[in-house]
Amino acid sequence: EDGTYDLPTTLLAVHRLFSAPLRFPESTLGEGQLEEIEEQWAEAAEEDAKRRATIEAYRPQARHPELFEGDLREEWFDLAFVQAVLRDGSAEAVRAFVKEECAGAYSFPMFTPAFCGLLIDEAEHYQASGLPVRRPNSMNAYGLILNDGIGLESFIDALHRRALQPVARALFPQEGCRLDGHHAFLVHYQQGKDLGLDTHTDDSDVTFNTALGKEFTGAGLSLCGMMGGAGMRKLRHVYRHVVGRCLVHLGRHRHGADDIESGERINLIVWNHNSLWRKSTPYRSIELPDETDEPDAVCVSYTHDRDYEQHVGKALTEAQALFAKRAWYPPLR
Repeated sequence: EDGTYDLPTTLLAVHRLFSAPLRFPESTLGEGQLEEIEEQWAEAAEEDAKRRATIEAYRPQARHPELFEGDLREEWFDLAFVQAVLRDGSAEAVRAFVKEECAGAYSFPMFTPAFCGLLIDEAEHYQASGLPVRRPNSMNAYGLILNDGIGLESFIDALHRRALQPVARALFPQEGCRLDGHHAFLVHYQQGKDLGLDTHTDDSDVTFNTALGKEFTGAGLSLCGMMGGAGMRKLRHVYRHVVGRCLVHLGRHRHGADDIESGERINLIVWNHNSLWRKSTPYRSIELPDETDEPDAVCVSYTHDRDYEQHVGKALTEAQALFAKRAWYPPLR
């Protein structure tokens, strides 16, 4: 009545906002558009209910309940990471701590081997539970979404806020200045399963990629150029994964997972988003200049590049041809 809102009233208003589709004046909508909006909302609500039911069903079965408590334990992290990032967190401490692998890509020790094993064990326990498994994307057939897939969102929130944000801000002041969203998942490479991943960029502003295990050979990460740069299809560096060590780079840094030769590799990948950066003029002004040099074959993508066969020197497989239908580079002038 006096124009002010207390916390319970505000929360009730927010709950009402998200508990039903927005009501638009019918005069502002085209024929059938209101029904379409309501149908889309109902589908989204149903999917969210299924997701929450899965998370609630798994919580009592969790192998390591401490992962679901919503906080970080220093014992999970490499001691040098604890000192430089969790306790200090300054840009100077972070920059002195990391190793530059190539321009725009840095690595550092993050998790202890014991924690890597603990997270793998929890993921394998979940996948053996019979509950629905949500895969990261169409190109990773054996991965697992963690944050809103099995209920580890509070852990990823804490990791995102306390561990990843200071690193992103120090190394990428524009893109990493204010991370306000994330998508966390495991990727799994093994003979007879996914072997590697085609060259690509991420739907991410800053990507953190940490090897968890297990024992493997091959499976390097080929780092190419930056999307929007003339040399984006030139090889810059091949990074060799080490268990517990994290590689951080911009999402638009073109890269690909080389085929695994033996063993089994499982990595935790966290895509981080910065909505402030995505609204900025520099982000919206990224263009694709003409190439000045012949591309390196390892940096050419069958998913994205129209000239894949020309530069790689071999025909697309039947499976690759399905992805190639969406190829968009080089742009048609």
